[in-house]
Amino acid sequence: MRTWLPIPTRRTLRIPCLIAGFLVALVASDPAVQARRFPNVIVVTVDTLRADHLSSYGYSRLTSPNIDQLLADGARYSEARTIEPLTNPALSSLVTSLYPHQHGSTRNGLPIRPGLASFTKQLNQRGFESAAFVGNWTLKREISGLDEHFTEYREVFSRKRWLVIKGEATAADITEQALEWMQQQVEESPDKPLLLWVHYVEPHAPYRTQRSVLPQLGLPRAGDNLPALDRYDSEIAFVDRWIGKLVEGVDRLTPPEDNLIVFAADHGESLGEHRYWGHGRNLFEPALRIPLGFRWKGRLQPQVVDQPATILDIGPTVLGLIGYPADDAYEGYDWTPQLATPGSPLPAVPSRTTLLQAHKGAVQGVEDKKRARERGLLQIGLVHNGIKEILGLPNKVYVFDLVEDPDEDHDREVAQRPSTELEQWFESVQQGLIGADGLPVPSLDAEDQDRMRSLGYLK
Repeated sequence: MRTWLPIPTRRTLRIPCLIAGFLVALVASDPAVQARRFPNVIVVTVDTLRADHLSSYGYSRLTSPNIDQLLADGARYSEARTIEPLTNPALSSLVTSLYPHQHGSTRNGLPIRPGLASFTKQLNQRGFESAAFVGNWTLKREISGLDEHFTEYREVFSRKRWLVIKGEATAADITEQALEWMQQQVEESPDKPLLLWVHYVEPHAPYRTQRSVLPQLGLPRAGDNLPALDRYDSEIAFVDRWIGKLVEGVDRLTPPEDNLIVFAADHGESLGEHRYWGHGRNLFEPALRIPLGFRWKGRLQPQVVDQPATILDIGPTVLGLIGYPADDAYEGYDWTPQLATPGSPLPAVPSRTTLLQAHKGAVQGVEDKKRARERGLLQIGLVHNGIKEILGLPNKVYVFDLVEDPDEDHDREVAQRPSTELEQWFESVQQGLIGADGLPVPSLDAEDQDRMRSLGYLK
């Protein structure tokens, strides 16, 4: 289902993307790289990581030296957003390049539609060996449905990360298992391209003090009862160390020129802004803005891209970069024309409207399963040319000028009703939710509900 707004897609960018595909094909014809036709694709995502708490995005603390280096070696996006600030909906959108009301996972606990196309399936069909390593309970195969999109789907629930949650992984667990898998694949089939997705759960609440990184942040190593913001930053610094080890290990197993690495977050986190802690229940910027970057040494020009990007763009861009542009089934934008032409002026990016939605956190076992999606919608919104418009249900309209008011402190109060564009987006979302009534809704058992509750998704 195509949306009505002028979102740049394969149809609007067919000619420049064909040119980019031709450039990639020329590179692939070089005898020096014929031995490996495709790069390995490494997708690294971090849960609940807001961009403005990374040093490379201007944060004053040294939270992220390894992430900063990874982003500096490729294309870093300064204005990237998720399209829904919840883990399973956002990551399902990353994989399928569809909006939540289209793929069906609008809330944690609601799986995506079976049989959907995805960039990961396309890579599988091209001969990639794929594996996902996830450490967040909401990504369990029975709850998310994402296992369908990978050859191997590993739930790394090996230890207590927090006292209140059993069976979640630490960054160390995820990194070690992912590198072991990659090493085994390289040894057994050295010419077979790999797709590896690693999702880290830190710095998701409840924020844990990571004492080993406190000196790096200018905090006392023996600090007890640290404020939540300090604990949050320590989680970022901790996962950054393990991301550094992951990238180092990947580049040790295969040359960096053979590894296309994507880095992103599923969503951000509100840290008291608008009197709210957490994510998922509103469309303010702290929960939407995410870090995003692509690194492919020797192929992608290091640069900062200031145009709006979304989590939907990852799949189409990966496919475009390796020479197989996505078709019109995907909603995301393929950035290949901007990234695959080192030393050339960047092509103009068409004006883009970023479309947003927010839903209730998770489905409870006692909830009316038949209408769980339709009844979960909280807000919809859009951003165009620096103006954000939010429709908060049942009938409140907010308008913010993100250039003049980046903290969204001052509703312009110029709108008595939604704009035509926002009304049409609302109708599209509503139609998708109504049409999803027939999709299966899992009945979360008591253990699943405890996990969701401790993660803040159930009250």
